[in-house]
Amino acid sequence: MSDPAASVPRVARAEYVQEVLAGLDRTAGAGVDPALPLYATTFVVVDLETTGGAPDGGGITEIGAVKVRGGEELGVLATLVNPGVPIPPFITVLTGITQAMLVPAPPIEQVLPSFLEFIDDAVLVAHNAPYDVGFLKAACVKHGYRWPNPRVLDTAALARRVLTRDEVPNRKLGTLAAYFRTATQPTHRALDDAKATVDVLHGLIARLGGHRVDTVGDAIEFARAVTPTQRRKRHLAEGLPKVPGVYIFRAADDRPLYVGTSGDIATRVRSYFTAGEKRARISEMLAAAERVEAVECAHSLEAEVRELRLIAAHAPPYNRRSKYPERMVWLKLTDEAYPRLSVVRNLGPTDTAYLGPFRSKHAAELAAAGFHDAVPLRQCTHRLSRRTTMPACALAELGRCPAPCEHRISPEEYDHRAAAPFRTATTTDPQVVVDALLGRIEVLARDQRYEEAAVVRSRLAAVLRATVRMQRLVGLTGIAELAAARRAAHGGWELALVRHGRLAGAGVSPPGVHPRPTLEAIRATAETVLPGHGPVPNASAEETERILSWLERPETRLVEMSSGWASPVTGAGRFRDLLAKAENGGSHQLSTERS
Repeated sequence: MSDPAASVPRVARAEYVQEVLAGLDRTAGAGVDPALPLYATTFVVVDLETTGGAPDGGGITEIGAVKVRGGEELGVLATLVNPGVPIPPFITVLTGITQAMLVPAPPIEQVLPSFLEFIDDAVLVAHNAPYDVGFLKAACVKHGYRWPNPRVLDTAALARRVLTRDEVPNRKLGTLAAYFRTATQPTHRALDDAKATVDVLHGLIARLGGHRVDTVGDAIEFARAVTPTQRRKRHLAEGLPKVPGVYIFRAADDRPLYVGTSGDIATRVRSYFTAGEKRARISEMLAAAERVEAVECAHSLEAEVRELRLIAAHAPPYNRRSKYPERMVWLKLTDEAYPRLSVVRNLGPTDTAYLGPFRSKHAAELAAAGFHDAVPLRQCTHRLSRRTTMPACALAELGRCPAPCEHRISPEEYDHRAAAPFRTATTTDPQVVVDALLGRIEVLARDQRYEEAAVVRSRLAAVLRATVRMQRLVGLTGIAELAAARRAAHGGWELALVRHGRLAGAGVSPPGVHPRPTLEAIRATAETVLPGHGPVPNASAEETERILSWLERPETRLVEMSSGWASPVTGAGRFRDLLAKAENGGSHQLSTERS
């Protein structure tokens, strides 16, 4: 074989190198649309000869590359490369490349600019691609060139998916070249091997049609280690819109299996059929899925809310972190002469002193324990009378209860010392409770009773977490109607109409058009939401919190409100820093927080 460098111009002068480098700032092959059909995709098939060993920025002795599209050869780049080190004898025996052949060849830092320009806007193809790409990336890093991060297709990996053991005993390039009867046989020289790989690539592409692989993105994913179920069910991702919304995987009986949300439904659903998806429960879900339903939404907030509502309505079995409203619990103050704290699943219209909602009974009981540590609320479950007495329990003997059961305290004094601090803490200012718990933590820490101090710290965190959350919710759900807007990514405005903490309407105004007509149309067709009892009367706490997060972003603008949106000046929100310390720090960090 003649020296390829003889037919390819040597790398240009340094001035030309700088011009090429100026054009390498943009991403090259990574910009290739994954939806591009294979017949319209430009491929650069590359092969390297090296001195062996691991990629360290050098060691390349020859580069051969062929650019093809639609079966037509568009260009060839081939050159010997001076590695700057002696060639091992076994490499000379294998490739036929001698030290004398490489002495006049350019070093890799002079070859890289031409090669990077050659592969621009193309998909890089190689046999055992990690090896060749590893050497090229290392050379770019060593010599200060930016690797353009092209899309890469590995013909060896693709052959493992397309060809069976009955067809070929292995996936070596020589074996595949013989199987596909390539025009050029591999010879362990870069250009010959690259040309043989071109024919192998075309042979493999011809086999992909039977697997419903028609685009370059599909081919790259098909070459990866996807499961047979993913390969068999990947057609479920076809025809979905590239818009924000909710997607629903449904079983053969139309039962929802999994509900998700994305800013691009089509792209997100396709990801379930790639090698990156390795969750066992998702693999099980895909095996049962028969179709995917898309619900287009105006913007991300509407998609998130619809997802929550669908999960709550259908309880899909594969949504591991689903939050169901019926599992929420509340901590309320009972309505009796000597009230106590009770964990309940629902609030009644007459309940006026409560805290929540909590995601579990354990969380509610932890907060209740915090109040019991801070104020003398009774812990027994008896219904006490103003007239008759009952024997006191051990807590009264330990000084942990004022013994209202024996009438040692009047209902008025009990309300002042025990019940009123709970009402105040939940609605406005939890200062009394916070001070009491911090004082208890300080005493325990001073006595080196650190484990007990940690328990009280967790109770303080539970109290603050619940009060901060509820006061945030109440601030929004008390507003009859609120309209907000945020700039859309492609122009126009994302609009949301919120009524009593529930998303009642959503839309997007077109670019260049005043958003007011769109907002009025949303208002006219929005859901009617009536006021109700409690901090979340018309929606789940998660929905209202998603809305709050959207409204509190710096780029969101409040357009109209039926009443003011406010939080108590001395409310629980001012203890957020203390909450963060209680959740993440040690008890000694809280001893200086008392005010």
